[in-house]
Amino acid sequence: MKIAVMSDIHGNMQALNAVFDDIKEQKCDKIFVLGDYAMAGPQPADVINFFKNKLSNKKYKMIQGNTDLMLAKYSDDLYDMLQDSAPVMAEALKFDAKELSSDEKVFLLTLPEKLEVTEEGVKFLLVHGSPRKNNEDILPNTRLDKVEEMLDGVKADVILCGHTHIPCGFQTKTTKTVINVGSVGRPFTPEPKACYLTIVVENGKCEYEHHFVEYDKNTAFEILRKQNFWGADVLANTLQDPQKRHF
Repeated sequence: MKIAVMSDIHGNMQALNAVFDDIKEQKCDKIFVLGDYAMAGPQPADVINFFKNKLSNKKYKMIQGNTDLMLAKYSDDLYDMLQDSAPVMAEALKFDAKELSSDEKVFLLTLPEKLEVTEEGVKFLLVHGSPRKNNEDILPNTRLDKVEEMLDGVKADVILCGHTHIPCGFQTKTTKTVINVGSVGRPFTPEPKACYLTIVVENGKCEYEHHFVEYDKNTAFEILRKQNFWGADVLANTLQDPQKRHF
């Protein structure tokens, strides 16, 4: 069995289409999606509806990301709180929450926060940030003892996460595997290609590979830059150069 795992699409249809073209070539049997579908991207509603139409497809397992919950439960208090620490993201949140339909928000709200899935004898735990919190970072430089703290009580063999937009992986002393699958729609890697993970599962064992996919960044940049909120140009710049990230 071959599984594709992706996260953090952030409304980037150009990146999503390129990744799905690659997944077809990889001939994946299942697709796991770890959240952050829409917020602060070029085409939030289009990405939501792409996945909303997959809800009844047993090939897909989907969970909720931290920004999905923020969009679904938007309030002025949440906007004010985010303004203090990340004003560009606050403006993107306010704009996207206004633009999305109630059905699109219900889709985001009703996704599970985490999900256990067993395939070919391997138990996977799908989370967005960490098993403890949907906005907790697992980064390449996170200390192994800190990662193991996050796994306290977790029974799964493999923990799959996103959130940081930077792919990495850990093998713990308790023989658990933790993999951050990176970001499809807003990669923070030096070369900002869309990133996702494939897992080949056979006889209870797994082989993992991160895939880095070129996509039409210029189109995504232009669509996002023209969005009608303060800071849209800043977000657009990060699609082409993550080093310009100032939010």
